Amino acid sequence: MNNFNKNKETDSKNRIAIVNADKCKPKKCRQECKRSCPVVKMGKQCIIVKPTDKIAFISETLCIGCGICQKKCPFDAIRIVNIMANLSKDTTHRYGPNTFKLHRLPIPRQNQVLGLVGTNGVGKSTALKILAGKIKPNLGNFDAPPDWQEILTHFRGSELQSFFTHILQDEMKALIKPQYVDHIPKAIKPETTVRDLLSKKDDKHIMEQIIKDFDLTNIIDREVAALSGGELQRFACAYVCVQKAEIYMFDEPSSYLDVKQRLNAARKIRELRQHDTYVLVVEHDLSVLDYLSDFICCLYGLPGAYGVVTTPYSVREGINVFLDGYIPTENLRFREMALSFKVAETAENETKGSSSYEQCYPAMTKTLGNFKLTVEAGSFQDSQIIVMLGENGTGKTTLVRLLAGTKPDGDVEMPQLNVSYKPQKISPKYQGSVQSLFYQKIREAFLDPQFVAEVLKPLAVDTLLDQTVLNLSGGELQRVAICICLGTKADVYLLDEPSAYLDSEQRIAASKVIKRFILHSKKSAFVVEHDFIMATYLADRVIVYEGEPSISAIARAPEPLLSGMNRFLQSLEITFRRDPDNFRPRINKLNSIKDSEQKRSGNYFFLES
Repeated sequence: MNNFNKNKETDSKNRIAIVNADKCKPKKCRQECKRSCPVVKMGKQCIIVKPTDKIAFISETLCIGCGICQKKCPFDAIRIVNIMANLSKDTTHRYGPNTFKLHRLPIPRQNQVLGLVGTNGVGKSTALKILAGKIKPNLGNFDAPPDWQEILTHFRGSELQSFFTHILQDEMKALIKPQYVDHIPKAIKPETTVRDLLSKKDDKHIMEQIIKDFDLTNIIDREVAALSGGELQRFACAYVCVQKAEIYMFDEPSSYLDVKQRLNAARKIRELRQHDTYVLVVEHDLSVLDYLSDFICCLYGLPGAYGVVTTPYSVREGINVFLDGYIPTENLRFREMALSFKVAETAENETKGSSSYEQCYPAMTKTLGNFKLTVEAGSFQDSQIIVMLGENGTGKTTLVRLLAGTKPDGDVEMPQLNVSYKPQKISPKYQGSVQSLFYQKIREAFLDPQFVAEVLKPLAVDTLLDQTVLNLSGGELQRVAICICLGTKADVYLLDEPSAYLDSEQRIAASKVIKRFILHSKKSAFVVEHDFIMATYLADRVIVYEGEPSISAIARAPEPLLSGMNRFLQSLEITFRRDPDNFRPRINKLNSIKDSEQKRSGNYFFLES
């Protein structure tokens, strides 16, 4: 992410040279970076590659910012980044030479929830670890880290000085709910149950209530290693909530959770606010972040290179600053284009006018063990996206698989649908590069300039082509999987949770790509999605699931967006309104004036601004 501010004057202190340790392979190249560097040719050691080194070293002091080494590197391992001149004095932490650099820190406040929003790789998790005392900020001096007295002097005059003083004196205990909950089973002893861990940490003697609040009753005596992703997430949040601490931090608490579970978790997180506690939350679901936060700090920068933390804003203003890509207090634009939801309504109107061919699927049932799904007969049209709304365990993925070809119960004649299916869980087994995978799976689409321009580039997959599939992160795998799904010739596209592992900006980009592709190709799509903003943006019609999770459920026939959303939100007892500036859906605070008005009128999903 580039800065588009007018002041482009930089010196060596305002330049960052990043060398990707995973990509840099000096023993497998001709050291093109060093050979082409004009400073090296002048006899100065700007780039050093020793035989014993695993990666190259670039001197930011000597670097003139020409960018030749960046272009010449055969592995795309080098980035030379110019940053704003006023950021050098605000450096908070740097991990080492040619690595990520964080500028400034969020400022937590007692009895309030601080929400952090930003793209992946700009330092949100690093900021949490510093504020929790897990990482000692080195102010950019990784060679000779400062002592605590220097650090406190650096933050003198700000609220962070008092905050770090209490951390230093062990007067505050900090707890972090980790970002990757699927790593939790690896960190505990085998055969350890949920009850074992919660009972040991129940400082506040509220374990029984927390078990009910996070719906852990049915898994309380199950081994942690046997939990699913959603169960692990609810357990991890509960594990933090039962403990007594002064600082509570939650890194992406909504991952794997359905809409109802996300709201329950948000309510419990807000209950942690006390006159002597700090609560910080990193969240990519903007509607959930809006609902649980009292104020917002945005983070921007270049992922993997540097990140900058803004001053605190009110919730609405902070999220809108992130979506606008413009910080008015600094007169700084960090994204070329604002992210708006107005096109969703335009696309919806175009869809209604362009639909011409209707297909149907019959009423059917599907039994899986003790669970039974009943599906009402439904129909769908071309250029139309149907979003499935319901709790986890009510059979959304089951219906997707039925449409993909799984046999229903009994002798039911299913329509012959030519489908392309992106599954919920992506387990890569392909040994080669992303480019070779595309040649194998979607060669025709991959060679189509229009597909590249409308799908690959907006999802930033064109930058991943040389990477090995097995080395991709969760978000990168998700974007590749979406491309393969859309690049496969089909009449019906089935996408199961396309927002998983994506950050807020990537989710909006993915929504626009899917919406535009389905509209222009005159195909149909069924999407399972828990991110309410993404679901609202995509949906032309919705299927609402009702029933008891993991026991029995009914998938209603597809219905218009407004009536379906009203039915679904009424079951959750929440109301939504539209932001007047960018049309994003916002959850009304419980029992607020707007919430009460909409409930009285029966208008739970308010489409107007």
